[in-house]
Amino acid sequence: MGIKKEYTNGEVTVIWQPELCIHSGICVHALPQVYNTKERPWVKPENASTEELIEQIKMCPSGALSYRMNNTKE
Repeated sequence: MGIKKEYTNGEVTVIWQPELCIHSGICVHALPQVYNTKERPWVKPENASTEELIEQIKMCPSGALSYRMNNTKE
């Protein structure tokens, strides 16, 4: 299993798997206030709504970005 980095805004956790990333740049272009490759951490999910994050993650062509909801009861 490869590396997984996790970033949370409290409501949702963004999961990034660098080994899957093809660097298409869709994340950076869609939400530049969240994804900034010049900063560390480069993912700042607190800078967008949970809905915006989920919509952007669904556009990731490689599957390197995924998410899970935090504290959800089913």
